[in-house]
Amino acid sequence: MINEAGVGESEQPRDVAAARRLLVRRLQAAGVPSPEADAVLLLEGALGVDRATLLLQPDRPVGQEAGARLAEMLRRRVAREPLQLILGRAHFYGLELAVTPGVLIPRPETERLVELVLTETRRTATEEPTLLDVGTGSGAIALALQAEWPAATVWGTDVSHEAVALARRNAAELQLPVRFRLSDLLADPDVAHVAARCTALVSNPPYLPEADRARLPPEVQADPGTALFAGSDGLTVARRLARQAGRILPGGALLALELDPRNVRAFAGSLVGWKDVRVEEDLVGRQRFVLARR
Repeated sequence: MINEAGVGESEQPRDVAAARRLLVRRLQAAGVPSPEADAVLLLEGALGVDRATLLLQPDRPVGQEAGARLAEMLRRRVAREPLQLILGRAHFYGLELAVTPGVLIPRPETERLVELVLTETRRTATEEPTLLDVGTGSGAIALALQAEWPAATVWGTDVSHEAVALARRNAAELQLPVRFRLSDLLADPDVAHVAARCTALVSNPPYLPEADRARLPPEVQADPGTALFAGSDGLTVARRLARQAGRILPGGALLALELDPRNVRAFAGSLVGWKDVRVEEDLVGRQRFVLARR
């Protein structure tokens, strides 16, 4: 149960409106960045109702069982556990994905990378494309590409067993025919074979400098370090992928990467021998994406 004083006490809010006010206060006190939005999502998850119901029925009772669920969810969020892990789901490009500890939670800004790949590939592809998502994590990019372009052949790879298992689970739940394979970048022979005939290779690799490790928000620290950090400048993995892609991709294939605004220009400048290299901005104007042609 939850009440005005804290979590786990005997008295609970009697209705949705009271619960929402209490959640917002507790989340604000804990320094959660978006307390209003998080309060609504926690209520949705605990009560099993949609947002419209919460808004239209503020006097809806919060029963004992739902109150207990809400108390536990609030305890976890006050401790700054990511909301997506508490709910077990994340939304990405119109899809609802399962998320689990140990696998990178998909970020809204990565949706722009999907848009760029779709636009570029549809503009130049002369036949049904083959798209390869390297470092797929939960499968977010690969599954979004497949959902938007059903005729495409889409592959996703990751070095993490947990990530590949989760991506396959999401593909099965969404009934999308993406093929996922365990591989360290393009090292697996089958993955290299796909890369050698792919239309576009897309990746959201680890791109943060190691120096960031001690100053990230608690929610980001919940993600696996192997999915976040890549050497002193954050480009160790991206450079390795570019070298492999440079040897394997066919002429004209697209390379599209998401990187940190602090290192994206340096990476773009290192793509010697690539064509049409350019940097694209995210939706708030930060330079974040590199596109190039082999």
